[in-house]
Amino acid sequence: MTTASKPKRRVSFSDAVTHTAIITGRNNMRVLRIPSLILFSTVQPVMFLLLFNFVFGGAITTGTPAGSDQYINWLIPGILVQTAVFGATATALGLTEDLGAGVIDRFRSLPMARSAVLTGRTIADLVRNTFVYTLMLFVGFLMGWRFEQGVAKMLLGVALALLFGYSFSWVMATIGLAVKTPEAAQSAGFLPIFPLVFASSIFVPVESMPEWLQGFAANQPITVLADTVRSLMIPEEALVFLGLDQGTLIWKSLAWIVAITAVFAPLAVRQYKKAVG
Repeated sequence: MTTASKPKRRVSFSDAVTHTAIITGRNNMRVLRIPSLILFSTVQPVMFLLLFNFVFGGAITTGTPAGSDQYINWLIPGILVQTAVFGATATALGLTEDLGAGVIDRFRSLPMARSAVLTGRTIADLVRNTFVYTLMLFVGFLMGWRFEQGVAKMLLGVALALLFGYSFSWVMATIGLAVKTPEAAQSAGFLPIFPLVFASSIFVPVESMPEWLQGFAANQPITVLADTVRSLMIPEEALVFLGLDQGTLIWKSLAWIVAITAVFAPLAVRQYKKAVG
């Protein structure tokens, strides 16, 4: 005589939202309790900002007209996008650490929504990026950066950069769950990011690159996002000099964000199911 298997408890949408909020809070509290994580996530972006502005700023020509040609005005939008992308690697590291420590196995034993683990992890990294952005913009303001098109457009640019980082968190979640160890996740996560970041318009105009590289650099997602955020912050007359179409860039950015999330969120869920059984 066989024993009937216990039916799985159905989790309502409101319960799933509550569980996600709890996991998000748990991940953020973990960062607050480990000073090295706070140091890495906040100091590294500020160091990039300071070093590139003061070391390379005097040697890089951005092509913007006089009055808006301070390198810091070119750099801040790019560094925001870079920080979002680099910050997404925390998703891979956090998931692999939880897998190795058996935390996710304990989550599985609880009557909670499965989606809460991945969604809570990615939202926690979004919250952390928001805090880092606040610090970076404050430091940038002290260094002479100004948002020339008003607060509303500046906030739109920040929101797009944060959403792009959120979409990349799903990429990193997929990678982390595939490799399963923090060491491998760190290497595998940075491997695709580095060429995308440095072969982009984050630090220099695409036109300054070799011709064979310009086609790729101009159309890859990180350049599109950096140019979009830049188009929302620098003076409007500078957009003509740089050939930036603000409206088109915003739609391209949204398309990349939606496409990356649509592709990698299901892949991350699939890898999660394989990883936890």
